[in-house]
Amino acid sequence: MERAPDVPAEAVPPRRSAAAAGVPRPLLVTLVVVVAALAVVVAMLTYRLGAVSDTLGAATASPSPTETPPPTVPEIFQAVGPSVVVISAGDSIGAGVVAADDGTILTADHVIAGEKDITVTFADGTKARAKVTASNPAQDIATLLPAELPEILVPAVLGGSADVGSSVVAIGNPLGLTYSVSTGVISGLDRSTDIKNRGVAGLIQFDASVNPGSSGGPLLNEQGLVIGIVVSIADPGKDQAFAGIAFAVPIGAALGGTDGEGPGSSGRI
Repeated sequence: MERAPDVPAEAVPPRRSAAAAGVPRPLLVTLVVVVAALAVVVAMLTYRLGAVSDTLGAATASPSPTETPPPTVPEIFQAVGPSVVVISAGDSIGAGVVAADDGTILTADHVIAGEKDITVTFADGTKARAKVTASNPAQDIATLLPAELPEILVPAVLGGSADVGSSVVAIGNPLGLTYSVSTGVISGLDRSTDIKNRGVAGLIQFDASVNPGSSGGPLLNEQGLVIGIVVSIADPGKDQAFAGIAFAVPIGAALGGTDGEGPGSSGRI
């Protein structure tokens, strides 16, 4: 076999530089500068687009909800006080709460039981005769309708939760001291007691101070909603003095939702 002839080393052409290849050195430098500048521009655009994206994301993010604190006791009184009335029935004095736009008043039945001369005094001083429109002695609840209404009528908001340990506010006329406010907690639920020799069950037990004259007034939860109608106190000494235990008819029962009777021992107020 014939062997290919050796090619001398000097016959292999060496690599040529860009300049040797015919690219002028100034043009090469310019190209390098342009490429570097483009790299800088691309980097700046990327950074700015990222910042805009973060800004848009922050702008469209949903704000976190903030919990609204419950109203203070003075705020509750300012809101509900105009809904409370003083009830005079014969020699009895009690309280009531405006429960509807027509002026219907919820109160305790024993405050007006057997009385024909009933007068209600609204928070603005307006006085009016009232008639009994409904009576439920089994629940110690009655409703009244005044013959006249104040220029501005403020019905209370009825309903709301009643949980053991929750704060409550009572507004009434204890011992004739009109528009008195007391605070406490719900001590128990579904209690039974005796009111006017009749057992009443399903009551809210609470420890806000109430006394004779408080009956018929509203029991309010920490949101200022009427959760019950005050009807009695525990009276172990038979002297109608507050012993730290009071009872209210739940607002659902007061409106006719339930009706219950049961044994117990207390005094009406």
